[in-house]
Amino acid sequence: MLSYLLRRLAFMVPTLLGITLMVFMLLALAPGGIGAGLAVQGGQMSDTSRVAQMQAYLEDRYGLNDPVIVQYVRWLGRLSPVKFGTRDLRDGNGERVPAPRAIDDPPLATAFPVPAVTVPSLAIATGEGAIPQFKKLQRDAEGTRREYVGKVRLFKDAIADYARAAGSPLKERLNGKGGADPRDFSDVAFDHSNAAWPKLEKAAADMHTAHTAAVVAQVQATEAFHAHPYPTSGIPIIPDVVSLDTPDLGVAFSKNRPVWDLIAAALPVTLLINLIAFPISYLIAVPTGVLASVRRGGLFDTFSGFLYLSLYSIPTVLAGVFAIGFLANKQYLGWFPVSGLHESGSEAYTFMPFTDASGVWQRGYLLDTLWHVGLPVLCLVYGSFAVLSKQTRASMLDNFSADYVRTAKAKGVPRKDVVLRHVFRNSLLPLITMFVGIFPAMLAGSVVIERIFSVPGMGSLVIEAIDLRDRELILADTFLIACVNMLALLLADILYAAADPRVSYD
Repeated sequence: MLSYLLRRLAFMVPTLLGITLMVFMLLALAPGGIGAGLAVQGGQMSDTSRVAQMQAYLEDRYGLNDPVIVQYVRWLGRLSPVKFGTRDLRDGNGERVPAPRAIDDPPLATAFPVPAVTVPSLAIATGEGAIPQFKKLQRDAEGTRREYVGKVRLFKDAIADYARAAGSPLKERLNGKGGADPRDFSDVAFDHSNAAWPKLEKAAADMHTAHTAAVVAQVQATEAFHAHPYPTSGIPIIPDVVSLDTPDLGVAFSKNRPVWDLIAAALPVTLLINLIAFPISYLIAVPTGVLASVRRGGLFDTFSGFLYLSLYSIPTVLAGVFAIGFLANKQYLGWFPVSGLHESGSEAYTFMPFTDASGVWQRGYLLDTLWHVGLPVLCLVYGSFAVLSKQTRASMLDNFSADYVRTAKAKGVPRKDVVLRHVFRNSLLPLITMFVGIFPAMLAGSVVIERIFSVPGMGSLVIEAIDLRDRELILADTFLIACVNMLALLLADILYAAADPRVSYD
């Protein structure tokens, strides 16, 4: 068994690589790319608009100008526990603080010479003033870098205008979208009499000014970084070369927060609802399936089958609307809250029910939470009753006609032992297989239910990330779900061996 488990764990690595590579390629090749939602929000704004500059900054931030495979390897490097290069810092909240990124040289330095950059000396603060100074320098470095990247985009647009004004053959060097790659114009002797030359000259001057400011801010922020205002992250193996550290899931650009923080906030909500719904589904459906098989063709078998199939035929959206309209609406029953996970002011509740100073009974934090998740759990479980119950019933009926059951009856084994110890145990294999499919879904969340009841879970988070094409968030969620799927399949193999002695992996 141990060797089998080790082989399965080893095979998980290429499987995860294949899954993440496929998703990464789909995101990289999607029309619009990262930040496409920003362009949609910008409407019909031109390429020289703030939206275009933001798109250019996102391209710089995520290295979108590099080949796709290079981007993927860079993402794997962040995800790997083995880190190369300068170690990150950890701020007071435990978030990573990487070293400021280097500033690329301006394009077409031959035709438009780059002015020399002089970095003024800076007194690096120590003690209590180190962190505020570093935060300011860090903001300045990021802001000037964004400004410089935007000016580079404007410079490229000016080159495209110049090429169009010059006509052939320069115009033919533009790409399919009408944009210009400065590397394709490195051999051009720019004509000052061109109508677009003043705009190009001004764009180059603005780019050089922004480059100087960005280099100065980057150098000063790097000096403050190496003064270690925060503790250093990770465990060094070879100082400043190789170290061990926790995986880095990146920063979601749509919310400008670390991806792990967003997942850590949404995942407990999804797990709470599913960990309540999951046992309810099995504890109700499986026993009724067993009882229906024992009393095949009887009143209970007919009634439970009709009831579960009737529930299964009700769409989740319709059930959620009816639940809000009748069970939560105060004009009708008003038994449950409409949305959310907690009552206003529940932070002051004690965990268990209590009686306040005026003698009024209060639910407490635990019951308040269960009260709020009641309707989402109800909509999540009712549809699974039919599938689990019918599968249990069918598996039990197949085993009832098996030879070993007739032999056990002939030997005088009590009916209870025949049903539970022989038939039911051998009927668990299909249920274990279904468990493998249901368990990973707990991590992904239910988009429909979360949207209907305004639950801030994983489903809503992923849908929002897909809408904005937030690559880091989508990749992190894909990676986590893939890991859970792999572990669920491994757990299923272990449960197969535990349920059926005939299954062996030796």
